[in-house]
Amino acid sequence: MIASMVFVYSASMLDEEFNKQRANLVRDLASRADPFIKKRLLALVSRYETTRTKPPLVSLNGQDRPRRQKGGGESG
Repeated sequence: MIASMVFVYSASMLDEEFNKQRANLVRDLASRADPFIKKRLLALVSRYETTRTKPPLVSLNGQDRPRRQKGGGESG
């Protein structure tokens, strides 16, 4: 169980680092682009930055989270 928790944490750290580096790269490209492309690149940067703030949607035991059924109850 601890190993799966460490994996989820380190995987999210890698994703966070990737998004940070990609946002910096795209921001650098935007600084050298024409106004139309710059606007689109900066919109892309905002996507990379917002994904950094969201927690991962993986449970600690490595399985997908169960989806809630409409109506809130079990069928049976």
